[in-house]
Amino acid sequence: MANVAKKVSWSGRDRDDDEDGRAGETTPLLNGTGPGAAGSGRQLTPSPFLRIGQLSNVDLNEDIRELETEVPRQRPNEIPHNEKLLSLKYESLDYDNSENQLFLEEERRINHAAFRTVEIKRWVICAMIGILTGLVACFIDIVVENLAGLKYRVVKDNIDKFTAKGGLSFSLLLWATLNASVVMVGSLIVAFIEPVAAGSGIPQIKCYLNGVKIPHVVRLKTLVIKVCGVILSVVGGLAVGKEGPMIHSGSVIAAGISQGRSTSLKRDFKIFEYFRRDTEKRDFVSAGAAAGVSAAFGAPVGGVLFSLEEGASFWNQFLTWRIFFASMISTFTLNSVLSVYHGNAWDLSSPGLINFGRFDSEKMGYTIQEIPIFIFMGVVGGILGALFNALNYWLTMFRIRYIHRPCLQVVEAMLVAAVTATVGFVMIYCSRDCQPIQGSSVAYPLQLFCADGEYNSMATAFFNTPEKSVVNLFHDPPGSYNPMTLGMFTLMYFFLACWTYGLTVSAGVFIPSLLIGAAWGRLFGISLSYLTKGSIWADPGKYALMGAAAQLGGIVRMTLSLTVIMMEATGNVTYGFPIMLVLMTAKIVGDYFVEGLYDMHIQLQSVPFLHWEAPVTSHSLTAREVMSTPVTCLRRIERVGTVVDILSDTSSNHNGFPVVESNPDTTQVAGLRGLILRSQLIVLLKHKVFVERANLSLVHRRLKLKDFRDAYPRFPPIQSIHVSQDERECMIDLSEFMNPSPYTVPQEASLPRVFKLFRALGLRHLVVVDNRNEVVGMVTRKDLARYRLGKEGLEELSLAQT
Repeated sequence: MANVAKKVSWSGRDRDDDEDGRAGETTPLLNGTGPGAAGSGRQLTPSPFLRIGQLSNVDLNEDIRELETEVPRQRPNEIPHNEKLLSLKYESLDYDNSENQLFLEEERRINHAAFRTVEIKRWVICAMIGILTGLVACFIDIVVENLAGLKYRVVKDNIDKFTAKGGLSFSLLLWATLNASVVMVGSLIVAFIEPVAAGSGIPQIKCYLNGVKIPHVVRLKTLVIKVCGVILSVVGGLAVGKEGPMIHSGSVIAAGISQGRSTSLKRDFKIFEYFRRDTEKRDFVSAGAAAGVSAAFGAPVGGVLFSLEEGASFWNQFLTWRIFFASMISTFTLNSVLSVYHGNAWDLSSPGLINFGRFDSEKMGYTIQEIPIFIFMGVVGGILGALFNALNYWLTMFRIRYIHRPCLQVVEAMLVAAVTATVGFVMIYCSRDCQPIQGSSVAYPLQLFCADGEYNSMATAFFNTPEKSVVNLFHDPPGSYNPMTLGMFTLMYFFLACWTYGLTVSAGVFIPSLLIGAAWGRLFGISLSYLTKGSIWADPGKYALMGAAAQLGGIVRMTLSLTVIMMEATGNVTYGFPIMLVLMTAKIVGDYFVEGLYDMHIQLQSVPFLHWEAPVTSHSLTAREVMSTPVTCLRRIERVGTVVDILSDTSSNHNGFPVVESNPDTTQVAGLRGLILRSQLIVLLKHKVFVERANLSLVHRRLKLKDFRDAYPRFPPIQSIHVSQDERECMIDLSEFMNPSPYTVPQEASLPRVFKLFRALGLRHLVVVDNRNEVVGMVTRKDLARYRLGKEGLEELSLAQT
């Protein structure tokens, strides 16, 4: 049986203290940032045994306000954190439809024409997801281009002025102040308004598609903060990209459109009501994630493969086609709008936010003897990626422990922005690498101490948005960069990017990784051309591309989707094989040392994430050993007071209740008859679907599935439902509303078998029965996620009640 941690994992106080001061506590979210998400769960009293079910989304604002007036809030300076914990605050999504009588009756009523209508609606939603994601990407791109352009022009004029008459320290101060002030605004809105908008959002979306409900992750407010935050982060000169957050933005758009209403704006458009359940919503969210990748990189096929490889836990053929459609529409929308914006409406040449430019195969082909060189680059990328992840791991642990107050998080973000500007300025100032301006495509050429008609080449890397720097490193002609310039830039930018990932700002890690890799890859190419006396095949741009792929693969450990994304973004299939080799090598080498960045952040936040397979050494465990007991069962015809008491019981907070056929006069539990969810019971109590005596027929209006869909996804807490003393004595018949055919396993089933059933079907509850079909336990997500393969074999994680 799992041991339940007696201390709260992210608050570091004993339970007694916690009951007094829970309200003001900040709970780090994914990416190690932010105050606790409102309504993300509530503190439980640790019980001597683990009970089944997840925590309910109960709002205790009134109780909290009372506590706040009585006891002054105390914030600890340090929050002890242990990665070998599994948080109980995360609920699961239910991918399995509850096939109760209401559901079956509705499905039987749907004729062929109605089914076709539903299918058409799915395609319409996917098209809308693609269009809106493309428009959001356009908005981000245009605003960043204009604001960053304005900032760089102001700083460039200032530097040019002070270079002539001395006093360059004023230019440094101006640059650092501009960066810090812009990032301060971006960090403030994330830290104080919506902490879940921090980072790229990819770990959160991975968790959502895996079946974990991360609070607020697909809310409209999150989208607004994400878009504004990423604009401010990039304009503020941080070592970040705007591509990663597009995946989160696309997912939020998909979740909103598919429901046909906005719970944040309290507007219901009365459309798409059929899709108001977890099953449908998650399918659309995976389409949104794919549309986000597609808009970011101009890679529709890469988007589909990203959803398949990194996101969606459940897949079917129809879904693939719809997701590809959403991705194509997204790329086309972005392309059309940006072409009009740039003044050439008929030239669709901007398929993504970042366009790597065309790589000419004739000039830049590769030969068979270069393949070992590419594999070596993959090894280097894997080692550097593992180093990046290891450094970021310790940094994130430090942040979780010490930088857990929003004001400290904002100060840290401002510090990083100012340091980034200072490092950039000092590097440009100290560099004597001058190149002729003629024939170059530098957006903001800084002359500084170079001769007339020349510019400082270090400035092309630092004094620019990261996307433009990547393209410059890929396509600038040989001789554009001094090896010393590239070496220093790689070293500095590596540590800046590592420090930046995990700040309380909306930002992605894709572009910084590509930029680091492109810099050392180009350096590698220059070194090769020195060694081979300037051979034609040693083109630095080609090696910059391979270095970028190796570095990104070493950090995020994506293989299939990243190969296709890089191929689509460069518009060159020729490099498919070397890119694949580089990415596979980087992943194998990196995995030997440490996990990928996204998986690492998911693990650091104690999320009950289920991987594709159960741990390989877990066949010795059976359902009897992993299941949670005791199970709270309900009778098919139950007293209302009993139901209310069970739902109000703070020590259990179960979300699923097996329904049994039992004689009220005996204590003996009879066989399993079905399963009913907490959310369903709350809707029944809200609509008062009960009668005075068990033998009376129901006289109230009959509930429809629409009543349950209207309450989804934010079901009211049990405390908000008033049940009078007389009503408590009434009876409630669950036959019509329970799922009469829940999935069950015998208690002798092995853990891998239970895991496979649970994971493949996307279950939330799996009932364990004995040979007489009597309920003996319940398997939930946390029971399976707490077993994982560690360095010393199979580990069992503790459960932290946060």
